[in-house]
Amino acid sequence: MTAAVLSPSAKPAAIPVGDALPWAVFAGLLLLLAIYFFGAEGGVTSMSGNGALVHEFLHDGRHLLGFPCH
Repeated sequence: MTAAVLSPSAKPAAIPVGDALPWAVFAGLLLLLAIYFFGAEGGVTSMSGNGALVHEFLHDGRHLLGFPCH
């Protein structure tokens, strides 16, 4: 009885930095926007009637991440 050993024949494809850079910049901008809304947004930029819609929507997440809001 012989044991067959399978070795991986496919090698990972290299991703050029030029192709990944626009996606990295886009993801970084989305991250900065998320940090702004969670950390600094106090309802000032909200378009609702009383100006606190975004603040109230993200309120529990702010406390969970350690941002004070009171």
